[in-house]
Amino acid sequence: MIESLPQSYETVLGKWFGGAELSVGEWQLIALARAFFREANIVVLDEPTSAMDSWAETEWLKRFRRRMEGQTALMITHRFTTAMHADMIHVMDGGRIIESGTHDRLVAANGHYAESWRAQMQDIASI
Repeated sequence: MIESLPQSYETVLGKWFGGAELSVGEWQLIALARAFFREANIVVLDEPTSAMDSWAETEWLKRFRRRMEGQTALMITHRFTTAMHADMIHVMDGGRIIESGTHDRLVAANGHYAESWRAQMQDIASI
């Protein structure tokens, strides 16, 4: 994406600065890339894929997993498509963790996560 900009990495971004304008999803990707350059011991991301389309999200999640190999990352999300990629999912309600496990284990446990997952899948199937 960056290499397609008029001056590649040297392109000024943002209309306020007379630069190239990006979509919300592209701004989000830039912010995430900047976070990775810091090489922190722990990375905390809040809804990191919220503005991405499904193709960008899939690609970003693959890169994120490779980039975070052997490191600790905490991702806060309401999107099942993001949560499904986690090694461990913690479901919170009222500020407390009420369930923990992988996507498959949480679905099999028939708890809060499974209920929400099935409701969303049912909504999709009825379209």
